[in-house]
Amino acid sequence: QVQLVESGGGLVQAGGSLRLSCAASGRTFNSDPMGWFRQALGKEREFVAAITHSGSFSYYASSVKGRFTISRDNAKNTMYLQMNSLEPEDTAVYYCARGKKFSDFEGEYDYWGQGTQVTVSS
Repeated sequence: QVQLVESGGGLVQAGGSLRLSCAASGRTFNSDPMGWFRQALGKEREFVAAITHSGSFSYYASSVKGRFTISRDNAKNTMYLQMNSLEPEDTAVYYCARGKKFSDFEGEYDYWGQGTQVTVSS
């Protein structure tokens, strides 16, 4: 069993920054690839970024590449998403998830957090 808890969401103006955190518990965190997804109101959930278990490799959706950075601290069982140059289109509920493999496909993720709201005003 894996428990994931996101934090760090909030309201920010366009061009601003936020850092999301995902605290994991329940099993060995450092053996699992992890990912971030988001869901805007009225839209399907979409992939944002993924990171391997060691943190050596990461992968981003084209819409956030160059603006967002995914990272992890295995000693703290925590994953992060640094979001810079935020745009109103980034407004969504952001979810962290545990991956069965390093992937951008939602079906490869089996444990999910409850989500944290990010709102970017124009």
